[in-house]
Amino acid sequence: MKIENANILITGGTLGIGHATAKLLIEHGANVAITGRDEKRTHKAARELGAMPITADVANPEDVKRTFKTFMNEYGRLDVLINNAGIGVSKRLEDVSLEDFQQVYSVNVFGAAMMGKRAAEIFKKQNYGNIINIGSSAAVKGYEGGSVYASSKFALRGMTQCWQAELRPYNVRVMLLNPSEVTTAFGREERTERDNQPNKLRGDEIARAIKGALELDDRGFITEMAVWATNPF
Repeated sequence: MKIENANILITGGTLGIGHATAKLLIEHGANVAITGRDEKRTHKAARELGAMPITADVANPEDVKRTFKTFMNEYGRLDVLINNAGIGVSKRLEDVSLEDFQQVYSVNVFGAAMMGKRAAEIFKKQNYGNIINIGSSAAVKGYEGGSVYASSKFALRGMTQCWQAELRPYNVRVMLLNPSEVTTAFGREERTERDNQPNKLRGDEIARAIKGALELDDRGFITEMAVWATNPF
């Protein structure tokens, strides 16, 4: 697809991977809306980027509905949904609670699913569209303390494969991108970005991978892509 003039919706676009992706796509001529739960932060990021702000929580079904209504009222067409919003909890098995799973799954699984559902309805009518789900290296291999987060990303990976099977007949490409550790605000209570490290991934690397995947001719798509830091040790 062509990035220029494409209408793109990115969840969790105020910081990290979402912010870097919005920036790169806007620089190449896309019309981008970003979502975020904090109104002040969302509007600030949107002003900096030249994006449209939508204050919304993907875990709230009414917010999801309003997000798509706002987007379609503005642009009239959706070309790409990037399911980037995500949260994490790292706890050993004996320390996890049901609430930990409910909190993380409400965003990483249920929120992504409801965003995907709404996008699919639009894409099937258009007979065209793209969904990129931001997974993790934890979507393919668990780790100590990862019962909650890794399982949520395993679920996202499974849903991605289901959506691929369902939506390909409608010319909809559904892709999963699995980054390893990225120096973002992810997992930080204060929601501030971590300092870049020369040997660690930045949001920029993931943004470029997303852009490249989208720019592949529409006759084909990358079903799943992993992006690792070359030597993070």
